[in-house]
Amino acid sequence: MIKVMHVITTLGSAGAETMLCRIASGMDGTRFENEIVSLTGVLDLAERMKAIGVRVRTLGMKTSLPNPLLVMRLARWIRESKPNVIHTWMYHANLVGALAARLAGDVPVVWGIHHSVLDPRIDKRRTMLVNRACAFLSRKLPARIVCCSEASLRIHKKLSYADEKLEVVPNGFDLEQIKPDPAARASVREELAIPADALVIGIAARFHPNKDHHNFVRAAARLHKQMPEIHFLLCGLDITWKNLQLVRWIEEEGIRDRCHLLGVRRDMPRLFASMDIATTASLSEAFPIAIGEAMACETPCVVTDVGDSALIVGETGIVVAPGDPRALAEAWRKLVEAGPEVRYRLGMAARRRVQQNFALSKIVDCYQAIYTKLAAGTLQDVSAPNLSHCAR
Repeated sequence: MIKVMHVITTLGSAGAETMLCRIASGMDGTRFENEIVSLTGVLDLAERMKAIGVRVRTLGMKTSLPNPLLVMRLARWIRESKPNVIHTWMYHANLVGALAARLAGDVPVVWGIHHSVLDPRIDKRRTMLVNRACAFLSRKLPARIVCCSEASLRIHKKLSYADEKLEVVPNGFDLEQIKPDPAARASVREELAIPADALVIGIAARFHPNKDHHNFVRAAARLHKQMPEIHFLLCGLDITWKNLQLVRWIEEEGIRDRCHLLGVRRDMPRLFASMDIATTASLSEAFPIAIGEAMACETPCVVTDVGDSALIVGETGIVVAPGDPRALAEAWRKLVEAGPEVRYRLGMAARRRVQQNFALSKIVDCYQAIYTKLAAGTLQDVSAPNLSHCAR
């Protein structure tokens, strides 16, 4: 049995956290045992992990900078738990987890990179500092560095991360759980009091400068002038009518009666399946999970050309420049005017693309192969696997 300890900054409802839960849920329970340590007390997804027998603990950090006492506590937990591999997720956990692993002994560490470009105008100064420290320590602390996108790998090479340790394992999607839902279109429209024949364009993203909801709202206003019957569905953390800045943008553009702000939802496959078009408006992404989920639900996508977004959609959607509401609105208009048959064919092709490239089972196999290879140094009966199927 290979024991993997995952160290992550939070267990909130965001991309990397969701992927950790999917990976842990999909792993072979006869060969692997998982444990999760969250640096902070944000534990939205903890119950989901506990339900499948994964132990979840929190260090209770109040800030994202390493607290020496808590690093030592994590080192003690590592010595007590005796994992064969430690997988850390995101910059702060990469630094804290690797330092604790070094204090605890010779446990191989996998760093997880789930960022692309860091912007000092948007990202916190301490995140920039932690990233710089990780780049400096990347040659000494981790055994492997796994990026969730090709864009992340390229950027972190330029940031002087240890080139020979970098590889890509993309995000994955459970196609049994995330799938088309023929009833969703009618039921979501009924729930939101949207006319049954109205077209819906949707975005699923937390409220953050990188997600550029202002771009989305301005594009929606442009399209509304041409096609006033279209509705816009927005969901994610802090996407509610209590968000005064978001509401001000919407009201300034005069589209309040066409916007639906749903906050965090637990029925995302249903919502994606109800949309005619899914979109991003982002200034920065690594591998946007929302786009893969929408594609798996056979919903065509319009994405901004950031991170691996263009690679993910391929020929099944439209790619536009970030920060350009005119281009975003024009891409939506093209898909609307193309008609339901074209959108249906694009949606079918989108799901096939996810099946071929991003099926969760394939991604889980890649991680299990990495863990097995690294654990070979700590377990006598583990043979190194062939990792060729994970190469991208």
